[in-house]
Amino acid sequence: MKISILGLGYVGAVCTACLAKRGHEVIGVDISQAKVDMVNSGRSPIVEPGLGELLSDGVNAGLIRASTDVEAAVEATDLSMLCVGTPSLQNGDLDLGYIRNVCHQVGLALARKNSRHTIVVRSTVLPGSVRDVVIPTIEAASGLKAGKDFGVAMNPEFLRESTAIHDYDFPPMTVIGEIDEASGDPLVEIYKVLDAPIIRQPIEVAEMIKYTCNVWHATKVAFANEIGSIAKSLGVDGRAVMDVVCQDKKLNISSYYMKPGFAFGGSCLPKDVRALTYRAKQLDLPQPLLNSLMPSNRWHLRQTFNRIVAMGKPKVGLLGLSFKAGTDDLRESPLVELAEMLIGRGYDLKIYDRNVEHARIHGSNKDYIEAHIPHVASLLESELQTVLDHGELLLIGNGDPQFKKIVNDPLPEGKHLIDLAGLMEGPSTESKEGVCW
Repeated sequence: MKISILGLGYVGAVCTACLAKRGHEVIGVDISQAKVDMVNSGRSPIVEPGLGELLSDGVNAGLIRASTDVEAAVEATDLSMLCVGTPSLQNGDLDLGYIRNVCHQVGLALARKNSRHTIVVRSTVLPGSVRDVVIPTIEAASGLKAGKDFGVAMNPEFLRESTAIHDYDFPPMTVIGEIDEASGDPLVEIYKVLDAPIIRQPIEVAEMIKYTCNVWHATKVAFANEIGSIAKSLGVDGRAVMDVVCQDKKLNISSYYMKPGFAFGGSCLPKDVRALTYRAKQLDLPQPLLNSLMPSNRWHLRQTFNRIVAMGKPKVGLLGLSFKAGTDDLRESPLVELAEMLIGRGYDLKIYDRNVEHARIHGSNKDYIEAHIPHVASLLESELQTVLDHGELLLIGNGDPQFKKIVNDPLPEGKHLIDLAGLMEGPSTESKEGVCW
């Protein structure tokens, strides 16, 4: 394939070399004549192990050349990858000036082309940037229509400095965000030689994936550092602690808790977060990340309550009261707290939870229910249908399997549903919505 790489910084230079290694003809473009001259002489414009050798091989094979002319490069190729910088502004937002400029030049070139061209954004941009900036800028300059006259895709990179070539060759995944299938197909052809899953998603999902990965990595570093500082202050080797924590691939290093949804609860997590952060306070350790966990949890609970209030439906059916399905444990269940907030606001609330109903009569939590939440327990119904008939608004509180059919079947007219448990099989609709989707 004939590919133009627009921007010869870190990402662009690595992509140029690695694409040429696989036989593609690549034109690298940059506003810096010095970078262009270095690439044309087979030298790397950045410090990255092995990159100079790959660029030299590509130049000697006639597969790599560099230029300062964006329009000529676009006209001579089938696909363009935008790899220009997106630096921070003083307020933290992204500066998309380079993106706008290069997209304008791409558009001018497309206006003179007779063949279909695909534009691929590899620069890191916030969700909405491709649809709100990239596409309109190219359309305005070209007079053409995205999806009809030219393709547009988002292809976030997952390259680490000093290991970029290895990361390109052995990626964890290849993410292709596309406005239509035809826009993503050329990228599938490029990346099918790599031993990694190819994931095709809408453009906004691909944009968000890159940020989510980077912020998650930053969170892990901050979390390990805060745990390490507490451990050291208590005479414990934080490295030994985290080494063992990371050996748990079922819960700690897994997807188990990595699902957007409602607040956490139960007898362990809230109690232990409070205990550890209190000890850190005694040790004069600020721990800003760990100290943010409980306020973040409360914020998600409050957001859900505010959404319920905004809907203006006074009759509410809450399906699930325990903090998770398959248990009657109500200790620090965020659903109990949500129920209390609704009661306090005067909502006509009915609740169904088969495990809690059993516990109210027979279980070990009977005393807890009677002593701590009799006002909530008095709203429990023994029949699911009673709650379904009552609620103008139905809240799916936990993942009890019997609730899945309710979430995914059509709702009776006039009813609305909010899924807090992640049982929805599709996106939010007019009558059904997810708490984080």
